[in-house]
Amino acid sequence: MQASDKILITGAAGMIGSALVWELNRRGFSNIIITDVLGTDEKWKNLVPLQYEDYLGAAQLLEQLGSDKLSDVKWVFHLGACSATTEKNADYLIENNYQYTQRLAEWALEGNRRFVYASSAATYGDGEMGMDDSHEDLEKYRPLNMYGYSKHLFDLHAKRRGWLDKIVGLKYFNIFGPNEDHKGDMRSVVHKASSQIRDTGKVQLFKSYHPDYPDGGQKRDFVYVKDAVTMTLHLAANPDAAGLFNIGTGKASTWIELVTPIFQTLGKPVEIEFIDMPDVLKGKYQYYTCADTAHLMATGWQGPMHSLEEAVGDYVKNYLVPGTRLGEKNGH
Repeated sequence: MQASDKILITGAAGMIGSALVWELNRRGFSNIIITDVLGTDEKWKNLVPLQYEDYLGAAQLLEQLGSDKLSDVKWVFHLGACSATTEKNADYLIENNYQYTQRLAEWALEGNRRFVYASSAATYGDGEMGMDDSHEDLEKYRPLNMYGYSKHLFDLHAKRRGWLDKIVGLKYFNIFGPNEDHKGDMRSVVHKASSQIRDTGKVQLFKSYHPDYPDGGQKRDFVYVKDAVTMTLHLAANPDAAGLFNIGTGKASTWIELVTPIFQTLGKPVEIEFIDMPDVLKGKYQYYTCADTAHLMATGWQGPMHSLEEAVGDYVKNYLVPGTRLGEKNGH
């Protein structure tokens, strides 16, 4: 990747997208065209500290794929999607997450552009069939929600078309970090818990309804967004990297292990209250996720820069408490 290369990033105002622009800026890249659907929330604020060449709305992007404006794009990071796991409009998800990705991938491949796109760990469903990012047995997975299925559909399509030998699909696990303020109920537990602890001195976590997991003992592979974008760029820049890759730490941590460093960073004693899980989530809840990172490590990835405790501490101290975004404070 050369500093003069033109880069296209969709979903650039979102948490991962804006973090990717931030990291590229840190590395000296600003020849970037960004696209998103800004709507009426305040995710536009994530863009303010960032350096980029131009902005296109998501609908405008598809209209201009054959234009001179985009002809010299060499790198495509397709991170834009409806990421709400509770979204029930299946037609909207198919159009936005599946068909849009098809068109963008076809254009990228026709122009010999590097295409990196966001899949999701939600494609794995309840994990009963494993979380293997090889694409040999993709058909065996059964996503638990329509969001996961919309992502799974494109993975399957890319396999059928033979694209997975040329492109990179990223199965992001539980990403958290700066620039997620706009996500409402889809904000990470770190974001929600930090507010709860500062306001009330305690945090609420869901009770467990699985005999193998105690309350607060449900496990996730939590990934700091700074590490996630570093992994993303590592794979994009590796010409031999192709196919699907789990973007995770390879370690599952409990919700208790996640929230404890928040209390420590804020200088407060740990106090957790376990509450009932909403009925709408009980049948769709993942009790355990952990990325198999063997495929990622085989590309030369050395592992995340932050431990869970370091990541939570950095997020709470440098972003949540002062209320800042990536790029706003001393290069953070």
